Amino acid sequence: MTETVPGVPKWANLAAHLTLLTTLPSGLWRIAMGLGVPVGFTEQGLSEFGIPGWGTAYVFGLSLLAEALAFLTLGLVRPWGEVWPRWIPGLRGRRIPPLAAIVPAAAGAIALTVLGVQALLRRASAGASMPPGTWEDSPVYGVVMAVCYAPLLLWGPLLAAVTVHYARRRLSGERPQHTLQPLGGRA
Repeated sequence: MTETVPGVPKWANLAAHLTLLTTLPSGLWRIAMGLGVPVGFTEQGLSEFGIPGWGTAYVFGLSLLAEALAFLTLGLVRPWGEVWPRWIPGLRGRRIPPLAAIVPAAAGAIALTVLGVQALLRRASAGASMPPGTWEDSPVYGVVMAVCYAPLLLWGPLLAAVTVHYARRRLSGERPQHTLQPLGGRA
């Protein structure tokens, strides 16, 4: 389960794993926010986001969704990204069509890169939309938030690099020298 597909260079494997780390700091920051830990918002600010309450479920869910989507990048370098796992009825053991992974991964890489650039350009005016009294006066909180969200700028480019490698490897026309097994052994 943790084996990389033969032919995947170390850089692609590392880039796929780094995508998990790009989402982790912001997810932990949001979870802390959802738990009411002071991450820069006053009690008034937290209540604006519905914390405690529905806002807590939202920031937890967003953090889990981001990490789950980043986890899918590993499928571009692992056997389970080339052969359907045994627990999927009707498909188990069959090769996954390359475009079934390439198209959503490429779309995700483009979207994440565009969103990252937009966020970077809007960073200077990020607090302007916040009502007065919702954000702490200390600049420390802004620095911590920026440090937690900065790694997200790498998510799109890392996903793009791994996707391009996956596409070149899977669409090259060469038959692989290995036999892939579905996750968990025989189909």
